[in-house]
Amino acid sequence: MIIRTARYISGSTSLSGCPSPSLPEFAFAGRSNVGKSSLINMLTGRKKLALISQTPGKTRTINHFLINDDWYLVDLPGYGYAKAPASHRKAWKKEIENYILKRSTLMCVFVLADVRISPQKYDLEFMEMLGRNNIPFARVFTKADKISGHVLEKNIALHNKTMLERWEECPLTFITSAEKKTGRDELLGFIEDLTVKFKKKL
Repeated sequence: MIIRTARYISGSTSLSGCPSPSLPEFAFAGRSNVGKSSLINMLTGRKKLALISQTPGKTRTINHFLINDDWYLVDLPGYGYAKAPASHRKAWKKEIENYILKRSTLMCVFVLADVRISPQKYDLEFMEMLGRNNIPFARVFTKADKISGHVLEKNIALHNKTMLERWEECPLTFITSAEKKTGRDELLGFIEDLTVKFKKKL
């Protein structure tokens, strides 16, 4: 897929504020500081489309980016940590889940995880919530360039082993690096295939 245009459309605090559900949407979710903004910028080829912050929990709205006037890339607020009161974090969690469970045009949720660290409770719980509600999702490991190939394989094996303790099989998985553009073609190809399927159903 060639990205011709990519532009920010809106940042919504709730499902009701999101754009009209007319195009396929692909949401990116993950713990704060997992590298969502960097991955979005890498995929779209726009260095500043999604603002990158050193402060965990900076993204606090459901951000819609219109790609090629054909589909939406959706940046969801990071979960697990934020410099905000617990009541605010609880409200964000509720709105994220409300969007995921009720958005009719949501095609897939990409769950991002830093491949350098061990499986995290928040990620596992989030994927279980998706599974219980039959929400299509894929796992995306980020920052693959930060470790050696041997350690990368070892860490992914640990993530798989942990998931298989509660799942029959592991989800579709992508390995990415924002700096080296690893996984870009694979992710965009997957999105393109689902976008074609969406159009065929219209």
